[in-house]
Amino acid sequence: MRKKQKKDQLLVDEQTYERLKSHLYSRRPVLGEDSPFSEMLQGMVNQILKGEMENFIEQERTGQKKNKRNGKSVKKVLTNSGEIYVETPRDRNGDFEPELIAKRERHLSSGLDEQILALYAQGNSVEDVRRLLKTMFGVEISAGKISMITDKVLPEIENWRNRELQSFYPIVYLDAIHFKVRNEGKYSTHAFYTVYSIDWEGNRDILGLYVQGSEGASKWGLILEDLKQRGIEDIFVVCTDNLTGFSEVIADVFPRTIVQKCVVHQVRNSLRYVDSKDAKKVVADLRKIYTATSLEQAQIALDAFEVKWSKQYSYIVQQWRKNWDELMAFMNFSKEMRRMIYTTNPVEAVHRIMRKLIKSKAAWVSPTALTKQLYLSLMQNKKSWCRKAYRWIEVQRSIMEKYPERIPRKT
Repeated sequence: MRKKQKKDQLLVDEQTYERLKSHLYSRRPVLGEDSPFSEMLQGMVNQILKGEMENFIEQERTGQKKNKRNGKSVKKVLTNSGEIYVETPRDRNGDFEPELIAKRERHLSSGLDEQILALYAQGNSVEDVRRLLKTMFGVEISAGKISMITDKVLPEIENWRNRELQSFYPIVYLDAIHFKVRNEGKYSTHAFYTVYSIDWEGNRDILGLYVQGSEGASKWGLILEDLKQRGIEDIFVVCTDNLTGFSEVIADVFPRTIVQKCVVHQVRNSLRYVDSKDAKKVVADLRKIYTATSLEQAQIALDAFEVKWSKQYSYIVQQWRKNWDELMAFMNFSKEMRRMIYTTNPVEAVHRIMRKLIKSKAAWVSPTALTKQLYLSLMQNKKSWCRKAYRWIEVQRSIMEKYPERIPRKT
């Protein structure tokens, strides 16, 4: 049986022990301002720096170099245990370079940066992060310092944006989400373009995030050109909403790509001017179209819809007939593939993750700040959108059987 540890076995004196015990019983935060634990860290850091100096001077003497201690300098250092005062030893020749905390360093690398990035990734503003750090750790840190720490992720974002992509993607979803950006006291809406994909092995990935002033087919064309420059040679199916001119832009960049317009978007558009008393019946009849077992059956369902509703809602029939080929493109595939491409819901699920994490934000100070926070939010919650596609082997097999010429040999 292990013996109970006695008080005199602890690496603290009697007075410190009583302070630690009193602090724990007070139910105050273990770390932070006025915490004995922060004082212990301070003492440990100073002892380590003192040991570094002693080792340095000893080596100098071994090398027959005349040098000795020359006092110390005191500075305030931030840690995730609160602020501590560090006594950095000096030598006469000025050659000593401490390893634990460098001469001009103002915070101890003990996870503080990671804490700030994690808080920022959860949708907190810079001021929110400042307040939370003060509450949790008793750390006072300026807004400029927090911004500087979060800016460290910008090179990472740039490398991620420019990374080389695979040559072939079976499915790519394209959609935009809108946010407000504040500039010189004025608010403007910016479109945040998301390119979400499934590769040949069934792995989901975000291929790019782009911020533009507004959404338009021409801007999507520039994004597709960027994807092409980064290595994509062919996309089998692109799933989009019903943005005007989208299909033509896709055909210009990837002429072999099949365009699947989102059926869910089409149903929503169809219901825009339907009387409330008819809405449920119209939805039920539209459902018969896109849940049909074949393209021929879907055409029969559309004809039946026209006979029943054309007098009241002729615009619905016109919309469906105008976009018929791209709305019904999914009918040419297996059941598993149909389920994955008839709607842009997968990329909209990514957008829901963004909105949930940053729902408290009214606006951002710049497009860069918006990109930085959304990128961190997505990377911190990667498991939510990066899982493997369901029953992907069956989808692979159906593509290979029906479109073998589209599969690159190296794949």
